[in-house]
Amino acid sequence: MSFEVHLIDGTYELFRHFFAVPSRKTPHGSEIGAVRGVLNSVLNLFEMGATHMAVATDSTITSFRNELWPGYKDGSDIDPLIEEQFDPLEEGLRALGIELWPMSEFEADDALAAGAAMASDDPRVSKVLICTPDKDLAQCVGGKIFQWDRRKDLLLGSQEVEEKYGVSPASIPDYLALVGDSADGFPGISGWGQKSSSVVLNHYGSIDLIPDRYEEWDIQVRSGASLASRLASDRNLAMLFKEIATVRNDAPVSNTVDALEWSGPTVNFEGFCETNGLEALFARTEKVVADRT
Repeated sequence: MSFEVHLIDGTYELFRHFFAVPSRKTPHGSEIGAVRGVLNSVLNLFEMGATHMAVATDSTITSFRNELWPGYKDGSDIDPLIEEQFDPLEEGLRALGIELWPMSEFEADDALAAGAAMASDDPRVSKVLICTPDKDLAQCVGGKIFQWDRRKDLLLGSQEVEEKYGVSPASIPDYLALVGDSADGFPGISGWGQKSSSVVLNHYGSIDLIPDRYEEWDIQVRSGASLASRLASDRNLAMLFKEIATVRNDAPVSNTVDALEWSGPTVNFEGFCETNGLEALFARTEKVVADRT
């Protein structure tokens, strides 16, 4: 028997639903709209036949990367109405019976990378779907592992990643190091744009292999001398950004995919739904379970 594994970025989903769905209050007046949206979205996957799933979150926002680069995202600009929904989201996911990977030192991206590596090693797994459009996770794509942007219904394999970014999945950390990532708070290397970075990395593969002197380059690139000079002077910075952009596969996640198999909600789920005014969610879940038996 073979099966697919769905790995979901819970933090991304919480933000996405916060801005996409109407506000909704619990009977006690707390905001619950985004949580409701995420849980309904998860149920939709089960209705589509998903059997093995994990959700990664990083409610503390900060990670080891903040120690590497002072400008790295720290969550200081998060809307309080989003921040207050992390705890009920994690409570709801656990009550629904979902395997949860809450990160503190690491980020949700690291958990997804570690989980994808673990799941892809299991011969029973036919496909691993990392459910997020985050470009960082494109570096994990290959073999059984795919990246799925559920909102746009775009599935990225190795070929699609290369078509989108101009580099192979393995070169994504180098690409982000050069061009920067405003969402994560690091600027990249001055002068290096998307086109020049993809052209050079498509040839050399890694920042480490790009010669300091343009005269030693094997390819002709517009403003190549300037690019080479800038990289040579900022190589340590580029390598730091590459380290920041590289997802870690040693984040603490489940040991086997068996822990990801969904067998229905826990006994706490009905109480969670009643407390938060989500009775319709409970009824929908009951139907999903009934349809599986």
